[in-house]
Amino acid sequence: MASLGQGQRMQEITALEQRITAALDRIGKGIDGIGAAPRVAAPVAAPAAGISATEAALKAQLDEERALTAQLQTRLRASKEREAKGDMQEKLDRVTQQLDVQGLELQRMRRVNSALREQIEALRTAQLAGVTEPQLINKSLTAELDALRALRLTEVAEMDEILAALEPHLTEAENART
Repeated sequence: MASLGQGQRMQEITALEQRITAALDRIGKGIDGIGAAPRVAAPVAAPAAGISATEAALKAQLDEERALTAQLQTRLRASKEREAKGDMQEKLDRVTQQLDVQGLELQRMRRVNSALREQIEALRTAQLAGVTEPQLINKSLTAELDALRALRLTEVAEMDEILAALEPHLTEAENART
């Protein structure tokens, strides 16, 4: 949820940056228009100081707007960097957790497969001796069921990993739709 707030702030900053850029363009056109406008001969008592004062005021406003734009661009860059670092850390944590789950499932699967091999070997030995022991058959079937359960849990962990990888894309697509 925190990333949604950051994303919304990023959009607001981008919108402000666009508004400031448009304002700077209008001010620049206004200054160009004043410089290009034909000047009427003014009496000596009213020198061109009024025009230069207006130009100076407009230039001062333009400089302020440029400074504000530069400041907002700096803030926008910093915000994007913070968001990127946060997203990367979140992804790293999620992948680490998924690897831990898969590692545990893999260990369990190895342990169950080892038990299954032992049971099959005991069953084979009993068969070679000509002795059929129902408890060996039960143990081997139990070990095989455990192996199947471990395989299923491993597959579930893999599916969780796939879903976790797809979730940001699905969320993005849903947000784009609304």
